[in-house]
Amino acid sequence: MSDLKNKVASYAIVGFGKIGQALARAFARNGIEVSVATTRKPESFASDAAAIGPGIIPTTLAEAVKADVVFLAVRFESHPDVAKVLLSWQGKIIVDATNAYGVPPEKLGGLPSARLVAQAFTSGKLVKGFNHLGAAILNQDPAVHGGRRVVFLASDDDGAAGEIGSLAEKLGFAPVKLGSLSEGGLLVQAHGNTWGKLIFQDLIKFN
Repeated sequence: MSDLKNKVASYAIVGFGKIGQALARAFARNGIEVSVATTRKPESFASDAAAIGPGIIPTTLAEAVKADVVFLAVRFESHPDVAKVLLSWQGKIIVDATNAYGVPPEKLGGLPSARLVAQAFTSGKLVKGFNHLGAAILNQDPAVHGGRRVVFLASDDDGAAGEIGSLAEKLGFAPVKLGSLSEGGLLVQAHGNTWGKLIFQDLIKFN
């Protein structure tokens, strides 16, 4: 059984650029508290957080990574810096919203980018997700024409994928699971200068 099933999970977003702020708005729309952090002091982006909603809590990186679920909304190249904040990510879920577009495949050691990120976050459970939509689309209310905007999720841990799927539904999205990082997950990962086939596909699910 998952560690998070028996308690109210805590959430954090690391990175507060366009994607980080779009994610924060999704939490704010649904009244779910989330911490936000960057490498900068919280005071430097506190006004931007307050403008989104009272449940968007600016904090330090060291405090943010104490959350049960941590969204990575940083540049792909910055993920090792975030991973180093903790010696072990045991019991935590990391949602990889990065994109490695333009990163030479040899720099990834022939691995899908999300698998490389997973290796950096020692003992954590990684879910690739919320990365296939541009910030302008992700920023919008996912309720569209009576349907819900799709977010794709891929993970090598079914339990973690299920928990992020449940969170996505609470945020108003329609989660679609693609399977493992190295199989269906390749559809939402860039490879060199090539985007995965599902990147930028703005799909709506109707019940």
